[in-house]
Amino acid sequence: MRRALKPMSMSKMWLHARRSAGGLLKDHSGIAATEFAVIVPIMLVIFFGTVEISSGVAVDRKVTLVARTLSDLTSQAPPPTQSQSWSTVDDNYLQNVFTASIAILNPYAADPVKVTLSEIYVDSTGKVATIQWSRAATIAPGATQATLAPTSSHNPRDDVTSIVPSKLLVPQTYLIFSELKYLYKPAIGYVIASSGVTLSDVAYTRPRQVVCVVYNNLPAINGACPTT
Repeated sequence: MRRALKPMSMSKMWLHARRSAGGLLKDHSGIAATEFAVIVPIMLVIFFGTVEISSGVAVDRKVTLVARTLSDLTSQAPPPTQSQSWSTVDDNYLQNVFTASIAILNPYAADPVKVTLSEIYVDSTGKVATIQWSRAATIAPGATQATLAPTSSHNPRDDVTSIVPSKLLVPQTYLIFSELKYLYKPAIGYVIASSGVTLSDVAYTRPRQVVCVVYNNLPAINGACPTT
């Protein structure tokens, strides 16, 4: 025969409920899994954010180095003879200069890069700076050499006074001006936008061995540097 269940008084029910609640609070068997579920998403954000931002900073430094190197290489173009005050660069010379970007950007892909080299002349007043010549280039995916673009963002005689630092506006002087834009796309795109961030930089250098650097011997006038 089954025993009849004795009715439990309210006081005993309350005591039993307190003991059950106390036992539940002392049970830590699932706390590690709960903490793991809460912490992992935060840790992933920190990890991927650190990787993407660190890589972006590294690429940004390389962008600055490329801009300075291209300007410096062009400014070092030697004169045809020691008696001449100007040197000449042509498409072949500039293509080799632009190609240096690939080695500098390694191990990052060089194909998102767009580069421009120009020469600027500051007039006799030191208040107007104009473009003498300008060439641009791009790098195709997997290419080992830069490709010269048919056009540039600057044209001869364009007024670029506003983009030249005031301390570089020295009357009757020349500047080699390099511009670079690079679209940095993170590998994961977890923190930085997967569409990428455009990094850019510019550099100015003065011709090292000559007064000016002319493109394809033009517009050198009577063996002297152009002033228009």
